[in-house]
Amino acid sequence: MDKQYSYADFLKAMGQTGKESSAEKLLNEIYLDMFLNIIHREQSSYRLLKLIDEALDQKDQVSFMKYTKALQQLQSTK
Repeated sequence: MDKQYSYADFLKAMGQTGKESSAEKLLNEIYLDMFLNIIHREQSSYRLLKLIDEALDQKDQVSFMKYTKALQQLQSTK
């Protein structure tokens, strides 16, 4: 994930005559990558929240701090 797409690549794909599908494929790839990133982030957040709840239930301060820090880092990369 986290592929780097450039505007120049998109324009090059658009400029190819008769190859509109090339630009479409690039856009589809970009949208799919964005979608997968969102899904991965949501699943990771859900998993971390569950681990935080378990750490609270077990009164495990070390795990709680570890998972809350991981969640904060995940949320700051949006």
